[in-house]
Amino acid sequence: MAKQPQASVRQPSQLEIQPALHMLQSGKLADAELAAKKLTVRYPNAFILHHILGIAQDGLSKFSDAVESYSKALAIQPNTPDLHFNLGIALTNVGRLEDAVTSYGKTIALQPQFFEAHGNLGTVLQKQGKLEEAIASYQRGLSINPQDARGYFNLGTALRDHGSLDAAVSSYQQAIQLFPNYTDAHNNLGETLRDQGKMEAAVKCYQKALAINAQHPQANYNMAEFLYLAKRFDEAIPFFETSLLDDWQARSLYCLYKAERFDAFKTKLDTLVASTPHTAPFIATLSTHYAINFGVDDPYNFCKDGFNFVYRQSIPALAAPDSTLLKDLLHDINSSEIAERKQGMLHFGTQSAGNLFKRPEASFKALSELIKQEFINYKNSYAGADCELIKSFPTTLEFTSSWYVKMRQGGHLDPHIHEIGWISGAVYLAMPKTKQHADEGCFEYGTHGDNYPQKHNHFPVGLVAPNVGDIVLFPSSLFHRTVPFSADEERICIAFDLKPMGTNTLSARSNY
Repeated sequence: MAKQPQASVRQPSQLEIQPALHMLQSGKLADAELAAKKLTVRYPNAFILHHILGIAQDGLSKFSDAVESYSKALAIQPNTPDLHFNLGIALTNVGRLEDAVTSYGKTIALQPQFFEAHGNLGTVLQKQGKLEEAIASYQRGLSINPQDARGYFNLGTALRDHGSLDAAVSSYQQAIQLFPNYTDAHNNLGETLRDQGKMEAAVKCYQKALAINAQHPQANYNMAEFLYLAKRFDEAIPFFETSLLDDWQARSLYCLYKAERFDAFKTKLDTLVASTPHTAPFIATLSTHYAINFGVDDPYNFCKDGFNFVYRQSIPALAAPDSTLLKDLLHDINSSEIAERKQGMLHFGTQSAGNLFKRPEASFKALSELIKQEFINYKNSYAGADCELIKSFPTTLEFTSSWYVKMRQGGHLDPHIHEIGWISGAVYLAMPKTKQHADEGCFEYGTHGDNYPQKHNHFPVGLVAPNVGDIVLFPSSLFHRTVPFSADEERICIAFDLKPMGTNTLSARSNY
């Protein structure tokens, strides 16, 4: 049989490629994309054209297209580490994290000293909650290039999530030593020092960040938060308004209310009610308190009747006699090296730092999955409710934060809300059995707290007496506290917040 003639692999000339390359180098990305696309019709197997396309599409934030272009280029030249690296970035941007891990792995296999690839791999592993692997990846990158300030910054974010606050402080300090004007590092160092209860040192870090960049969103926000905690409400407002970050409007509203500037408060509230979706639990807290305080209708429909949305269930895997998961959780809480976070509302107790459900222990991961199922059950229980709490319920279940609280005799929490939550909750692992009064150690919820100004004392409260293995979920707009208990026993729970993706910007991360 005669052999079929083979088609030759045609390649464009340098003269044909040059215009697209020039456009790319000049920042004319859309023109470069168009020119490269036209050439790929004639030269579908030209590596350089798919490479140009991928870079242009990446710069235009067409990440799915960039993934396709980089993949085509790699099909032609598979042993190109830079392309595997670029593909990893594009895959991360479209949320294909496992594929991104594979791409960075191929980059490192081809070029083991590619320190940026180790760093980017760390950021993906961190996004996946694989903190110990992320830390190891950052450290490998830094062993190759110990002058990489960004690498130390990213390592600091992972260590902080892990609850290793002293190590996070050292990492941020190293980043600043290498790059003194690293505003994000100054800010995040301040946040970590704040977690350690070192408020004076934290404020100095925020001030350093603002001296470098007076518009830095997080540093403005953190400075404002310090001022309002110090009851310097009028001073805090300009910092919140400069930050334009996350819930800055709610925080400004809070400052007006706490300063008892009620006319200015009502004007700002009316503007927000008319111009923004009713999806801010913190604004809901303030609006409800104002309505009860002054005997008017509550205009903010996040969850006007929060008492009707308090959910309690028993989790069989925890409540069962001799529960293995319960034993594992208590063991990991008591034996793992998890730093403590200082906070003034907790009395006779300790609270963990970092995000517990991002830690590697199997018990925490198992519990997080059980809680996610309860979130789904919660939503289904209130399906059809005419409030944004349910109508705008998060579609992606991710914990904004999670931590344990251990209390001893006399332990309690003052009334507070979780300002950056949507749904808040707790799972109970140990409860005092001996009580002098029936409500000791109970979970109390209500519409007043945090020393909000009161015109009267007629603010309702509700009570839940949880058992070991129970979960309690509630709108983050409700105040809540732990009733003090007298027994010489421990009360242990794991608390958490769920919030819609993309709305929490308080902890910045810098990618390679």
